[in-house]
Amino acid sequence: MVMDVHGRDLRYFVAVAEELHFTRAAESLYVSQPALSKQIRALERQLGAPLFERDRHGVRLTPVGTALLPHARAVLAAWDEAQTALRRAKEAAGDATLVVGMSTSPGRGGLLPAIRSRFTEAHPEVRLKLRQVGWDDPSAGLADGTSDVAFVWLPLADAERYRWVVVATEPRLVALPTGHPLAGRARVDFADLLDEPFLALPSTTPALRDHWLALDARGGRAPLIGGEIAGADETYEALVDGLGVCLVAAGNAPLLTRGGVVVRPVDGLSPTRFALAWRADDTRSLVQDYVRAAATHRTSPPEVP
Repeated sequence: MVMDVHGRDLRYFVAVAEELHFTRAAESLYVSQPALSKQIRALERQLGAPLFERDRHGVRLTPVGTALLPHARAVLAAWDEAQTALRRAKEAAGDATLVVGMSTSPGRGGLLPAIRSRFTEAHPEVRLKLRQVGWDDPSAGLADGTSDVAFVWLPLADAERYRWVVVATEPRLVALPTGHPLAGRARVDFADLLDEPFLALPSTTPALRDHWLALDARGGRAPLIGGEIAGADETYEALVDGLGVCLVAAGNAPLLTRGGVVVRPVDGLSPTRFALAWRADDTRSLVQDYVRAAATHRTSPPEVP
């Protein structure tokens, strides 16, 4: 008898079954392709049968995988409904918690305390729980349901799954080691950075990776990647070690300018947008009230998809 198959494993299986492509499925799940493949193989061992046929022609469901798929979908749908019912019951009992995900601190002139103050004034019984999420999940916990709302950078992958309100629009600056030839300039033209090695976000975040590599301003020229980064500390160390340069939002510059690194304005780039996002199908009053609090204290004009 097969026991203790985890919901995560079923989500991984369903993603691959729907995409029939491990790389695309990994991107939709915000995990690496090797990690996804390893988890699927572990699930197959646990079930005692292969779920997919893999060859040079592609990926196909086996008869066992085909049989499992509708039941896996049903289990996941039932669990999603259970989570919704649980949240509503906790709200009704006055024991509600709203989880706010973030991959970057939304300090920005007191933005977070201002939102908290306005929200808790209306909902003093609700506990706000801040959750730090790694850069490998650009949805900051929205995709897997571990965050109720989240501060994110646009663009978001699978944008149709989410709604958002932009709370800040900021220029993209370039971060350079202090010894870099361009560090002595007051401003840098992006054309002068085209041949520089860039630090890139993980490949599991393709939309944001392209944004912070400024593919929109390269005229079709492929960027040179000097290394991958998945956090502020990694980025700082990579800059100091001279592995490359990177773009950074103006509000995040203090995370990197700790000594040995400078930031400079860049001409030829569009600004970046920082937003509070939520799942499109989440119509709970607490979520919507937090959104309204954020919209009130935004530092840029409202923009809701």
